[in-house]
Amino acid sequence: MAARPAAGAPLSMLFPLLLLLLVAPGLLTAEPASGSVIPAESRPCVDCHAFEFMQRALQDLKKTAYNLDTRTETLLLQAERRALCECWPAVS
Repeated sequence: MAARPAAGAPLSMLFPLLLLLLVAPGLLTAEPASGSVIPAESRPCVDCHAFEFMQRALQDLKKTAYNLDTRTETLLLQAERRALCECWPAVS
């Protein structure tokens, strides 16, 4: 026949559990080690990287818009020149 656990066994298991519950909140709110913390001033923030990325994207868009504007201007001048040349009678 198997031996039955003593009546005091559940109480002996309860003590470590209570001790863990008392210590656990301190572990959860513990401060990180001072050597592993990087000061906020020396860390690049995500917003700064996003701002730099958006600034470069805006510069690229400005260049593209300028190039398109210049190309459009050139094409319009060519079309006007062709229209003017067609108006003049050919000298034979």
